[in-house]
Amino acid sequence: MRMAVETNSTIAVAMSGGVDSSAVAAMLRAEGHPVVGLTLQLWNQRRLAGHEGMPEAVQGRCCSIDDVYDARAVAEQIGIPYYVVNQQERFEADVVRPFVDEYLAGRTPIPCTLCNNHLKFDQLLLTARQIGAERIATGHYARNRYDEARKRWILSRPEDKSKDQTYFLFGLTQEQLSRTLFPLGEMVKPQVRQRAADAGLALAQKPDSQEICFIPNGDYSAFLKAYLDEQGEEMPDLSGDLVTPAGEVIGHHQGIHSFTVGQRKGIGISAPNPLYVLAIHPDSHQVTVGADEGLMSRDLTANRLNWISIAGLGEGEELRVTAKIRHRHTPAAATLTGTGGDLVHAQFDEPQRAITPGQSAVFYQDDEVVGGGWIV
Repeated sequence: MRMAVETNSTIAVAMSGGVDSSAVAAMLRAEGHPVVGLTLQLWNQRRLAGHEGMPEAVQGRCCSIDDVYDARAVAEQIGIPYYVVNQQERFEADVVRPFVDEYLAGRTPIPCTLCNNHLKFDQLLLTARQIGAERIATGHYARNRYDEARKRWILSRPEDKSKDQTYFLFGLTQEQLSRTLFPLGEMVKPQVRQRAADAGLALAQKPDSQEICFIPNGDYSAFLKAYLDEQGEEMPDLSGDLVTPAGEVIGHHQGIHSFTVGQRKGIGISAPNPLYVLAIHPDSHQVTVGADEGLMSRDLTANRLNWISIAGLGEGEELRVTAKIRHRHTPAAATLTGTGGDLVHAQFDEPQRAITPGQSAVFYQDDEVVGGGWIV
């Protein structure tokens, strides 16, 4: 069954200033629900602008000051209370600093998933209760329902598969799912824009944000240098050797933080055939490079697991799933095996390209999210 929502029950809408969450607020208001708009202020977009190679421009990123302005304007237009909740300190502690530490350790983290797990649901639900709302609604493209037979809340892929955001939501707990509404789960993006236009919202055609909110232009290396400098910390010496899969030294690099598994450009060495980053070795600071076929692998191990459609996977237990190893990856058939403790092993039927430590592995059965974890 899907969540039944009484029309007299206050709903807090997580308003990002984009068309999706704005449409959600307008839709719920039109249906007669008492609605309150909440925006999390997470990062000062001007904080590192122009510093150590960081650009001055801050447009096109989520959670910007312009987005707060847009969210407030929508709230005023549809006649709902609106609050901005300052969570900059917690965002830095739970998302930005772990991101920096993971990159310096040679892994490739996903800050959007950390933000969902630690802030966008956890903090919003807490704030919602403080203002008298027992439920929140978001503009994520996902579906959730309660399965009576399993006695569990189930997270599923949305109608609009091209906008599917379940990969970033695998960390949601049963409690969080029980109190969250995803009104866009049954809609496709053009319908959402039309609903926003029908409601007279000026941002109905506003482009979607494309970048991580605190990293303009996707220049991770520049951000790391600027952030550490601001913190009064020295950039550690992460330089080392570029090596072949056989261990032959063929070059030198300036830091493992500049690489991610699967990378082709920016390796800094010429070769008769294209070279790709095959592996990063934090202890030795070596980066293994080689041919594209060297990126293919059939297994992974994940930790920090969160299970959704099942209670867990015991040691030695197996489960057939499809597994997604990055946001744009097509889920591939695999067998999960519980290895004891907070670990699971996934064996793919066919080799997969660029399985990357630090990324999420999310497991599905049909459209249902079984659970997920972090690739080690």
